Amino acid sequence: MWIPTEHEKYGVVIASFRGTVPYGLSLEIGDTVQILEKCDGWYRGFALKNPNIKGIFPSSYVHLKNACVKNKGQFEMVIPTEDSVITEMTSTLRDWGTMWKQLYVRNEGDLFHRLWHIMNEILDLRRQVLVGHLTHDRMKDVKRHITARLDWGNEQLGLDLVPRKEYAMVDPEDISITELYRLMEHRHRKKDTPVQASSHHLFVQMKSLMCSNLGEELEVIFSLFDSKENRPISERFFLRLNRNGLPKAPDKPERHCSLFVDLGSSELRRDIYITVHIIRIGRMGAGEKKNACSVQYRRPFGCAVLSIADLLTGETKDDLILKVYMCNTESEWYQIHENIIKKLNARYNLTGSNAGLAVSLQLLHGDIEQIRREYSSVFSHGVSITRKLGFSNIIMPGEMRNDLYITIERGEFEKGGKSVARNVEVTMFIVESGGQTLKDYISFGSGEPPASEYHSFVLYHNNSPRWSELLKLPIPVDKFRGAHIRFEFRHCSTKEKGEKKLFGFSFVPLMQEDGRTLPDGTHELIVHKCEENTNLQDTTRYLKLPFSKGILLGNSNQTMKATKESFWITSFLCSTKLTQNGDMLDLLKWRTHPDKITGCLSKLKEIDGSEIVKFLQDTLDTLFGILDENSQKYGSKVFDSLVHIINLLQDSKFHHFKPVMDTYIESHFAGALAYRDLIKVLKWYVDRITEAERQEHIQEVLKAQEYIFKYIVQSRRLFSLATGGQNEEEFRCCIQELLMSVRFFLSQESKGSGALSQSQAVFLSSFPAVYSELLKLFDVREVANLVQDTLGSLPTIVHVDDSLQAVKLQCIGKTVESQLYTNPDSRYILLPVVLHHLHMHLQEQKDLIVCARILSNVFCLIKKNSSEKSVLEEIDVIVASLLDILLRTILEITSRPQPSGSSMRLQFQDVTGEFVACLLSLLRQMTDRHYQQLLDSFNTKEELRDFLLQIFTVFRILIRPEMFPKDWTVMRLVANNVIITTVLYLSDALRKNFLNENFDYKIWDSYFYLAVIFINQLCLQLEMFTPSKKKKVLEKYGDMRVTMGCEIFSMWQNLGEHKLHFIPALIGPFLEVTLIPQPDLRNVMIPIFHDMMDWEQRRSGNFKQVEAKLIDKLDSLMSEGKGDETYRELFNSIIPLFGPYPSLLKKIERETWRESGVSLIATVTRLMERLLDYRDCMKMGEVDGKKIGCTVSLLNFYKTELNKEEMYIRYIHKLYDLHLKAQNFTEAAYTLLLYDELLEWSDRPLREFLTYPMQTEWQRKEHLHLAIIQNFDRGKCWENGIILCRKIAEQYESYYDYRNLSKMRMMEASLYDKIMDQQRLEPEFFRVGFYGKKFPFFLRNKEFVCRGHDYERLEAFQQRMLNEFPHAIAMQHANQPDETIFQAEAQYLQIYAVTPIPESQEVLQREGVPDNIKSFYKVNHIWKFRYDRPFHKGTKDKENEFKSLWVERTSLYLVQSLPGISRWFEVEKREVVEMSPLENAIEVLENKNQQLKTLISQCQTRQMQNINPLTMCLNGVIDAAVNGGVSRYQEAFFVKEYILSHPEDGEKIARLRELMLEQAQILEFGLAVHEKFVPQDMRPLHKKLVDQFFVMKSSLGIQEFSACIQASPVHFPNGSPRVCRNSAPASMSPDGTRVIPRRSPLSYPAVNRYSSSSLSSQASAEVSNITGQSESSDEVFNMQPSPSTSSLSSTHSASPNVTSSAPSSARASPLLSDKHKHSRENSCLSPRERPCSAIYPTPVEPSQRLLFNHIGDGALPRSDPNLSAPEKASPARHTTPVSPSPAGRSPLKGSVQSFTPSPVEYHSPGLSSNSPVLSGSYSSGISSLSRCSTSETSGFENQVNDPSAPGPGPGPCYSGPEEPVRKESKTPPPYSVYERTLRRPVPLPHSLSIPVPPTAEPPALPPKPLAARSSHLENGTRRTDPAPRPRPLPRKVSQL
Repeated sequence: MWIPTEHEKYGVVIASFRGTVPYGLSLEIGDTVQILEKCDGWYRGFALKNPNIKGIFPSSYVHLKNACVKNKGQFEMVIPTEDSVITEMTSTLRDWGTMWKQLYVRNEGDLFHRLWHIMNEILDLRRQVLVGHLTHDRMKDVKRHITARLDWGNEQLGLDLVPRKEYAMVDPEDISITELYRLMEHRHRKKDTPVQASSHHLFVQMKSLMCSNLGEELEVIFSLFDSKENRPISERFFLRLNRNGLPKAPDKPERHCSLFVDLGSSELRRDIYITVHIIRIGRMGAGEKKNACSVQYRRPFGCAVLSIADLLTGETKDDLILKVYMCNTESEWYQIHENIIKKLNARYNLTGSNAGLAVSLQLLHGDIEQIRREYSSVFSHGVSITRKLGFSNIIMPGEMRNDLYITIERGEFEKGGKSVARNVEVTMFIVESGGQTLKDYISFGSGEPPASEYHSFVLYHNNSPRWSELLKLPIPVDKFRGAHIRFEFRHCSTKEKGEKKLFGFSFVPLMQEDGRTLPDGTHELIVHKCEENTNLQDTTRYLKLPFSKGILLGNSNQTMKATKESFWITSFLCSTKLTQNGDMLDLLKWRTHPDKITGCLSKLKEIDGSEIVKFLQDTLDTLFGILDENSQKYGSKVFDSLVHIINLLQDSKFHHFKPVMDTYIESHFAGALAYRDLIKVLKWYVDRITEAERQEHIQEVLKAQEYIFKYIVQSRRLFSLATGGQNEEEFRCCIQELLMSVRFFLSQESKGSGALSQSQAVFLSSFPAVYSELLKLFDVREVANLVQDTLGSLPTIVHVDDSLQAVKLQCIGKTVESQLYTNPDSRYILLPVVLHHLHMHLQEQKDLIVCARILSNVFCLIKKNSSEKSVLEEIDVIVASLLDILLRTILEITSRPQPSGSSMRLQFQDVTGEFVACLLSLLRQMTDRHYQQLLDSFNTKEELRDFLLQIFTVFRILIRPEMFPKDWTVMRLVANNVIITTVLYLSDALRKNFLNENFDYKIWDSYFYLAVIFINQLCLQLEMFTPSKKKKVLEKYGDMRVTMGCEIFSMWQNLGEHKLHFIPALIGPFLEVTLIPQPDLRNVMIPIFHDMMDWEQRRSGNFKQVEAKLIDKLDSLMSEGKGDETYRELFNSIIPLFGPYPSLLKKIERETWRESGVSLIATVTRLMERLLDYRDCMKMGEVDGKKIGCTVSLLNFYKTELNKEEMYIRYIHKLYDLHLKAQNFTEAAYTLLLYDELLEWSDRPLREFLTYPMQTEWQRKEHLHLAIIQNFDRGKCWENGIILCRKIAEQYESYYDYRNLSKMRMMEASLYDKIMDQQRLEPEFFRVGFYGKKFPFFLRNKEFVCRGHDYERLEAFQQRMLNEFPHAIAMQHANQPDETIFQAEAQYLQIYAVTPIPESQEVLQREGVPDNIKSFYKVNHIWKFRYDRPFHKGTKDKENEFKSLWVERTSLYLVQSLPGISRWFEVEKREVVEMSPLENAIEVLENKNQQLKTLISQCQTRQMQNINPLTMCLNGVIDAAVNGGVSRYQEAFFVKEYILSHPEDGEKIARLRELMLEQAQILEFGLAVHEKFVPQDMRPLHKKLVDQFFVMKSSLGIQEFSACIQASPVHFPNGSPRVCRNSAPASMSPDGTRVIPRRSPLSYPAVNRYSSSSLSSQASAEVSNITGQSESSDEVFNMQPSPSTSSLSSTHSASPNVTSSAPSSARASPLLSDKHKHSRENSCLSPRERPCSAIYPTPVEPSQRLLFNHIGDGALPRSDPNLSAPEKASPARHTTPVSPSPAGRSPLKGSVQSFTPSPVEYHSPGLSSNSPVLSGSYSSGISSLSRCSTSETSGFENQVNDPSAPGPGPGPCYSGPEEPVRKESKTPPPYSVYERTLRRPVPLPHSLSIPVPPTAEPPALPPKPLAARSSHLENGTRRTDPAPRPRPLPRKVSQL
């Protein structure tokens, strides 16, 4: 039986449990569980990480932990009873664990590793805490480290800031909100602005001296030197080096490491230097022999200098090498460091050995204890401490020092009878009074133990040596009296013995007879001469002698023989026990000289402060002793001296001595009667304030009042103790009188100079410190009343100057912070006066920072749960006094512009935050009674209305995201809890007072607006929180959004008919609420929507307003939340609301207006689907097809379904920007054209909109035209640009704006030039299918045709699509997918290349149009695309597969033509037809013949630089034919079997036969041309081709072309059956020379386009595959044989069709796009290229045989009268030679030199004019082959012989190349000739003839833009069954 647990409530999983048993709960090791029930070794409960799943688990798998339970029962909350820091650490590390893994996934390696390191550190520290063996201080230290790391990690991961108090997390419910704010602000400020350390320390480590020739020991001396003041500022760090330049004691770090301590911030400047002096120990001369002298001397070696500024970067300077310099003359040694600093190069140079000093330096910041903690390793290994010279900036009490610094300065000595100067060495001893030498009291520096004697270094031959060596003598105080220092001077001989001969001495006593020590300064000592062997141990012999020349001169009685020799030293005493000041000694010994007391007291102010504080207690005892001695006489003097000492302690240097004075007062002060005199003198001063002219001294007295009162109180207590409390009333009266004097002086208003107000300010600033003293003697209420009366006597704010106002407020602040205010009794007395002053300042908006601090302190004392009566009364007072002014203050502050400057802005935010915290504290403390009293206090409804509006506005301000830093979630939640509680109270007042006849729209609107933005706050969206954070919030506050939603619903229901006021205004805000994915909130809000729709229906009978508002709001929400993941989640959740969500639909379906309601929901749902897609796409970084496609989808939706013109225009510009970013300039132009079409050429003014200024409609349309033309130009779509140029030119012309008209015409001309001069790449087109439910709505299960980028082949395009859709799967076949793929929860992409089918063939078929122009029409304005898939039907013949090879031809029709506003458009319709094998064969041959003719023409007109492409093409066709190419067709289709079984194919068989014969003719002519141009090395190949050609002819049954070939007349009305004829080659009409009058090839650009790109499959490949050839000489024509395997992976985007996808005229020459690139990318085809007529064949006449024979004979006539004019006209055009690319396959397109063909040009000078092949305008032979007049009779010879014979042709037209003539005639019905003929001659290549260009008629211009536009848009013939176009947008641009 399961029993609820009592104590086993909380545990940690110690072994993973898989939960395989029934109802088992799966657990992982480390999970924490909450236990609900137990039964026989099993527990039932849940894991805290997922509290919704409950289950059972074994009790042995869980380690129980102590915990306390709150709210026992169903909703009980278990809290572990461990240390709160441990709890926080555990939960934080769990949260971090998940996020840490995500860092790895997001590739944030740096933070990943840093966080990993921090987590390990925290775990180590956690272990230390759990062990529990730490001391209290160590535990505190560990917790500090833990919390610092937790805060760092939370900040890095963007988590919340945790408020802490003494390292433990704080529950916001347990403290006031102002205190919470301070904790948060303190942690935030601490995080942002690290406190600058005031104390700094320099760590020095000596590594070595690098020198080539040392050989001697060295002394290295470091010190800090101030170059500005030219003096050392630190003691010395002294260390010894061995002969190798390394420290002598490496095992003792304190010998070679030192810390220079207590450097102030003022000493971290550039003119502070580290100086290093190096002394060698050895011979006098560095180069002397070793045996020259055995005695060693200290000799100068070198000096190094480094500025401390080089260390300020904070980096450790490891292995820093300092250069060592030596002075040129030893006499300069004492100032070598100064010379190096000043860079006096003449006085020093590098040492001869070029030595370098290796040191390590680091600057440390913080107090010394902090440094000890943070760099414990440095101190644990040992480091010497080097102090500053003298006292540090702050003197600490208890600091014991008695250091005498002696600097050996210089000496002046005589030669002593020598011819050269002496080598003087000074030896120093300290001798005590008994004559004994003091041992170990001479310190050379830190790092070296003290010594008993000192030897100076020796300067060679110098009678005026200067040493400047600093020594420290730490002599104990008891040894000072009677001790003296003796200096002995010796001459150091350089002779072999190396003797040191004594020749004199000096001495100086340390203390004078009157007790004063040796004064600081320089002393000139007398050098007493003596013999070498003089014994100086007997001190009595010389102590009576004078020691200083100053004393000698001062004492004229003492006579002594004058001496020229002197010795100078400088002394400096740093002692806390000894003084050099005689006045101080006199004061302390006042009893011995009573007559000097007055003088001593007067001189006290002149004594240095450090001397006074050293003897503070003695001085105070002296003062109060004098006061007791004669208070009447000395009372005032003692009082002034006491004031001076008290104020001295205010100095920052001595403020640490305040505790010393406090201790003195508590423990040592014994003046029981002093209080009378002190009160008396103080009152005397106060009474004189108003009369005194000079207030300085009085202000000094007022500054010291705190300690004066301390003395008064302590004196009174001592008196009471001594007397049993006598004279109590008298004392009270004295205090009352004193305070009355104070009140009188405070109440006076300053007149004149303002000195009085300064005194008032001084008094107020120190008065609060007196409260605690008064409390020692008086009752709390008494003190409170005294203070209240004193503060109440202050003058009103109006009459006080600003400085006094600030001080007065500070006094109030200190009062609130004082101990007096913490007592409830005194607080109730003081609160009114505090609030009075605060109210006055807030009303004037002055000193807001101080006011905020005071208010914060007021509320800090009022805890959250305080329900005492006194607290409730205080709240009453505060509400009545401050609530209104507090609201006004917050409004005022937040409405001001934020000040500039980071410090000012921070201050601004601080004061705002503090006032907000105060307001929240006040509101949280208010109870029902307080609210009721507040609402009752308003006299009129107007006052109540103003208050409600004010508080609602403030609440809206508090909800702003910028109110608190983003990581202050704790503070935001507390604020929201207070707000919602207050709103619930105030909503009752709203209902009671402002409904029905008193309805007030403004206040209700403010209420609803507040509620909506409250619900939408980011900090309340619990779905974004981690599970643990969400659980905590729900447990503490619940879901406040639902509470507020219920309140909205309740208030809405109360509105009744007033609801109409809020429709449609509140639809948007309420919609925003419904976007929140909270089911309960939706359930509350949906009835409101239904209600709104119902009321709107009642009022206006439709939902137009509702719909418009919904759509606007949805779109604005989209633009507001750019890239925000939150909004994506919110949008995802609205679809259920408007789609399948039952409650709303059910409600609507029950209404009479259900149809319009359901329609509205459907519209909004469709919009939401598109907006969702738009949101997802816009999150991507780069511009891709998805973004553009999604924007197009949304744009069209706004236009066609919603008719929202402004939205439509906005999205036009968004799409335009996307295109520009992606460099889709053509698409950008088409997009902008959409907006242009909405405007007219009118002068109607338009408002400012988007980036457009206010302007007329004409100006905006002009601007748009120019922008569109520019983009068409950049996109090389010049034809479209020309049309717009003409349109705008017409406008300029109509306004006579000839200047701009001229510019426009020039621009138009430049576009024509670009068409002819610049190369344009023809893009490829791809069909893309998007299948599966995972695609966005606008792509899902749809197919598109896409225009590829330049040079983009199929493989590259496919890779791009897979990159855009990384989760998509590429389908490897081209078949239509089935339903399972459509419905799959995945993404499938199906991609293959398609061929564009131009809509109009007119330009492409017209004679004489250059390829530059044709190329535009091949790939622009394309609606239709084609894709062929070969397959076998029936049994496949292994011998000849062409018998069963069918082709499935798919035609795709788009919704818009390409290019357009996008690179891709959806397929609107698809048609599939099947082509029989015979039809397939006919098309293959047609394409191959066309290709051959094109190449021959290009070769003939010298458009090819070499002949290789023609050679390879001929070789491929002829060789394939020999090996069974076309012969396979004969076997398949010309056999009797096939003809009998397919009688309906008779015409097609005849057509195939004709094409074969035509091909033979073309090949024969091609060989003739080839022979003329073939290079010598390829002659054998040509010969082989000729031989194989005759074999081919014989296989076709052709020996000679002499016989007329019988053929049935064949007529295909539409070309080959089921073949798209509109792209077939141009017909060769019998009236071929008749020309249709030219019409402009340009039509108005299509509005919407999509992208595609395709090179159709190569015809040569088709032939090659058909004939079974592979990788032979015709390999260039081959391609992948199977589209099912190759269409998705082809390396060159060739169409996978086995048969031709399009004729050459539509695709350029298919052969040339692959291996030899002789294609539209690589070479420009002949501008006169004509498609071969496969539709209207002509029978071969006998004359043609003659022509072929002529070719063979090489003797064609130069001119033939029977030839038509086009045949005889010169086609010559000057072409730029184009080199064909190498024969390798390449996915990239080659670049081609441009050329400008002209209709008529000269013959190529490189060709022989008598060439038999090229005679007669250098192609007459070819003309003869390609263009024979068609005759209805067989008498062709007659025409040849008779030039005048009539014929059906256009008749002879004789015109030379200079006068080309083209006859105008209408084209006859195309088939009339063939209907009348019985014989069907085989045509020869039409395109090989060069027609005569027209001269009678100038080149046709494109039609007028208006005509072009109308013909294209209105009468366009895109297809016979045009799909319905989107309905045009009604014109409504007036407001734009």
